[in-house]
Amino acid sequence: MTNTINDIFTYHNETKHSQQRYARSLGYMDWATQPDPFRSYKGATQVPLPLSFNNTTAPYHLIFDDELPAAPLLIQSISQFFQFSLGIAAWKQADSNKWALRCNASSGNLQPSEAYIILPPLDKISTQCSLSHYAPKTHALEKLCDFDSSFFDNLEKGSFLVGLSSITWREVWKYGERAFRYCSLDAGHAFRALQVSAMILGWKVQVISDTKDAQLSQIFGFDQANRYIKEEAEYPDMLLSISPLKKQELSLDTLSQDLPTKYEGSAYILSRSHQAWEMIEKIEKASFSDAIQREEVQSLPVPRLASLESKELVLKRRSAQMMNPNNASISGEQFYTLLNSVKESMDGFENSANLVLFVHEVQGLEKGLYLMLRNKKHLSSLKRLMRKSFVFEEIREDFYLLEKDDFRARSKSISCNQDIAAEGAFSLGMLCEFSAQIQEFGAHRYKELYWECGAIGQQLYLEATALGISATGIGCYLDDAFHNLLGLDSNQFQSLYHFTIGRAIVDDRLMTLEPYHHLD
Repeated sequence: MTNTINDIFTYHNETKHSQQRYARSLGYMDWATQPDPFRSYKGATQVPLPLSFNNTTAPYHLIFDDELPAAPLLIQSISQFFQFSLGIAAWKQADSNKWALRCNASSGNLQPSEAYIILPPLDKISTQCSLSHYAPKTHALEKLCDFDSSFFDNLEKGSFLVGLSSITWREVWKYGERAFRYCSLDAGHAFRALQVSAMILGWKVQVISDTKDAQLSQIFGFDQANRYIKEEAEYPDMLLSISPLKKQELSLDTLSQDLPTKYEGSAYILSRSHQAWEMIEKIEKASFSDAIQREEVQSLPVPRLASLESKELVLKRRSAQMMNPNNASISGEQFYTLLNSVKESMDGFENSANLVLFVHEVQGLEKGLYLMLRNKKHLSSLKRLMRKSFVFEEIREDFYLLEKDDFRARSKSISCNQDIAAEGAFSLGMLCEFSAQIQEFGAHRYKELYWECGAIGQQLYLEATALGISATGIGCYLDDAFHNLLGLDSNQFQSLYHFTIGRAIVDDRLMTLEPYHHLD
């Protein structure tokens, strides 16, 4: 385990951006090799899903109350579940260029995440158990195998499994060695999108945390090398159990034994040629390991302001490209609603990420640097490790003022000199307990830390949309410049994702098209 952990620390340090150099990448956009953002399997049976635009969904603020009745498991509910999580939210067009936006946010809109579903026998899908790939472009299931199994016999009626994976090449094409970070963040975005879509249906999501990557590769067929191009291989991220119950015990042994050894369908090629990055191969190999059970916590519902119908909000989520500095201010109520929405655990396990905030224009708050604790256990360590000049004045429970000042210029500089970090109401860095987590739980924990940050980001997107304001994730930031600002000189805590909230300037030159107009 020591070697893989060392590989994790090496990768993380080597892929930091700094004022001296950015993490290594190709340095230009090789448009001829741009990967197709939609994976499809040649030879797989296509099961079209009925579009769910006309379905009535609960108001967004009510889905967190844990009181919605569970929808029955039908092809219609499976369709809604995927459409309002990983489906297409809109198309954008500029001249002859057209691209899809999805409900789940993605770094550079490159969409490395893929989803697979394992179902019991279900009308209009299969008379047997089935394993399928979700194809967002056609909003269909691509059935990879049917099989007989007793796996679902001991589970609550209406239960099924969903797996998330990453095609690292999609991010490597643009971002080079830093791409693995973005794939893991995107997996967190996709997880939270699935979780929220499940809650709309009254379903509960349980992360199966004691899985082995090798077992997941076997279950989803990634170890069948003849079905994939080596450079476009998929790596498993997480397995989710979805049911009317919050938690149930399950073993994957029966499922693994009952699945066929060969699946239908081979993956279509995504690019005509590929770049090879030794650092990416090393981090993929190092992080391909066993997940270790962590301490579970109870998440409590957080009060929210009344809002739109859930499907409308999910479909309206966008990544802001520019913020309006002349209309940046948000109310204190909006600010604390945003923070409260991400305070509790996203996945049911103890939080690792805390938020360090650059507050620019929030009514009732002075400009300055603030800290929101998502894990109370970290307070004493952060006080000991951060700058001695920080005042740690508690403004509200778990919310502290560190220093009063105008941090707009510094937040912009730290965010690779991007205006968007300085021209909103506030920006933030997600500061995670780092070295101790990886040393205690192993190399796989590196990905999981990013999943938590990505899930926080997806929730902030949704919450900002519900409040009528805008958000965007920032993957380009100067890692150690941020740490130095905080006085951190070790890897006990590391910032893994940055984010900004404000009011977007919409580019009116772009035409917006309906999500599935291409299927008409």
